[in-house]
Order: sequence, then C-alpha cells, then structure tokens
Amino acid sequence: MTLLRVWFMVMVALGAAGATHAAGLPPGFVRLADVAPDIVQDLRYVSANNFTGRPVPGYEVADCWARRETAEALARVSQDAIRMGLRLVAYDCYRPQRATDAFVRWAADDADQIAKAAYYPSIDKRTLFAKGYIGRRSAHSAGIAVDVGLLDASGAPLDFGSPFDLFDPKSATASPRVSAQARRNRQTLKALLEPHGFTNYPREWWHYTLKGVNDPALYDFPIR
Repeated sequence: MTLLRVWFMVMVALGAAGATHAAGLPPGFVRLADVAPDIVQDLRYVSANNFTGRPVPGYEVADCWARRETAEALARVSQDAIRMGLRLVAYDCYRPQRATDAFVRWAADDADQIAKAAYYPSIDKRTLFAKGYIGRRSAHSAGIAVDVGLLDASGAPLDFGSPFDLFDPKSATASPRVSAQARRNRQTLKALLEPHGFTNYPREWWHYTLKGVNDPALYDFPIR
C-alpha cells in the first residue's frame, strides 16, 4: 500500500470520527471543553443535586454545549479570570427544551417538595413563575445563556452569598442581604462577563446571556 493511499485512508477515518463527534450537537454548537478547556464544569442537572431533586430529562452526560459565539466569548472571559488568579466554573449551559418542560411540570406539582429545604426554603413553590425564577422558554435552549461562578486558585468556590439555583431574594445580583465580600465577588463576576457581550439576569447572580446573536432558535437535542 502506497504512502498516499495510507494518508487518504487516515484522512477519511478522521473525517468520519469528526462527523460522528459533532452529530449530536445542534447546528452551530460546540462542546465548551473543545473551545475553553480551562473552564471547570460542575453541571448540576445531570445529577440529583438540583432543585428538582433528581436528574433532569435531556441531560444524559455532564457536558457543556453552547453556540460557538457563546463558547468563544466564554473562552475570553476565562482568560481574563485566569489572569486574576481565578477560574470560571459552569453550572449549566445549553438546556434542551424538554428540560425546561420538565421544570414547568415540576413547578405545577405542589406535592413534590423533596428539594425545598436546599433550594427554595422561603419561597412558595406556586409563586416561582410569578417571581421570575422559572419560565416556559429559556435562552439556555438557544445555547446563548450560561450559569457560571468563580473558583479561587485552590479550586474552592468564591462566596457569592447564596448557592447556585437558590430561589430566594438574596440571589438577586444586587441584593443587600449578603455580605460585603459576596457583593464584591458578584461584581467581579459581572465585570469579567459584561465586556465580552454578556448581560446578567438581575434575579440570579449566576445567569448571563450573550447579546447580539441573530435568530437564536430553541433546540431540544438531548446532551449525550
């Protein structure tokens, strides 16, 4: 077999592997780990460690997906954080629409309160829609929203005054109910993300959406 023939077969194999690798992604999406490997992934909805108390439909593996624009912007945020001696951590990225639908069903089931003490101790579950904590559509399903925080040089989470996904007024980015250090950490996170095109959802210090993406369609591809 000639060297040219060997080279051709290798290229075909690599191309097939690449097509298989990308086959499960929505159009224009990438794996965050391929674009920004320095970002730590602590994805909560693939496990029971979330406000529903169980793995969420659509999250079959712990892998952060996002539109390429979002991932590339996050890569720039990550480099800025590293220069400050910090690490960006992602709690949620692309969210299949079926997951959002599951959140809606969960919110309507008043008997299901297994995670109340950890995630909404002072909030009546029936008010979560009215208070803006849960919606029927999400920019996460378009791959342009991310839930993020910061870690210190040792890998420990910074103090943000409330944990990720706590449904409570003190999770609001500008809440005065948290310590001065927590307020500074929230402002640090905001100062890192905003210059790269992200805007914060004021009720949740961790939630940021990339601005300026044209026609952000919602998708329901499972993460697998």
